[in-house]
Amino acid sequence: MTRVMTGLAVLARSGLWFGGALVLLAAVLIGIDVFLRKVFVVSIGGADELAGYALAIGTVWALAATLLDRGHIRIDSLYMLLPTPMRILFDFAGLVLLVGFFALVFWHGMGVFQQSWVSGSRSQSALETPLVIPQAIWLIGLAMFILVGVALFIAALARVVRGNRAGASAMIGTRSSAEEVAEEVRAAERRR
Repeated sequence: MTRVMTGLAVLARSGLWFGGALVLLAAVLIGIDVFLRKVFVVSIGGADELAGYALAIGTVWALAATLLDRGHIRIDSLYMLLPTPMRILFDFAGLVLLVGFFALVFWHGMGVFQQSWVSGSRSQSALETPLVIPQAIWLIGLAMFILVGVALFIAALARVVRGNRAGASAMIGTRSSAEEVAEEVRAAERRR
């Protein structure tokens, strides 16, 4: 299972860089479009459409890496006061609900994709983008997130079954403030 999780972590990190690159390219494109409008009173046309696709795709492609880094925001005011078995139970419930929600989004997204494919839908802009292209890339990112979430659930459950609650918590639990501080210190030391 360790090799599978390592491979998925590499895939998730690659997705994170892909999504970030798309968002960065969208920002550059919008900057160029604004400059051209201001200086030459012309527009690239479709920059806002492409930026919207980039934001949607970039977001879903970053979800898996965020999940593995335990970076999703959760309200944990009482979490640290709970006994360890309850915390682990809530961690599993949170993971199931998060992945389940995006599985539902994926399911409905597949319906939209199929409808776009059958009807040959195109965007209503000057670009007339075939909608199946950004929808397919978006759905692949969602599928990657769901795959990583299911694998993470199985790996954490295996740790609990083996009696390694701390290991399971390190995979799916909320980061403690000590872990957050240690991460910031490591990041500061790398910058030196």
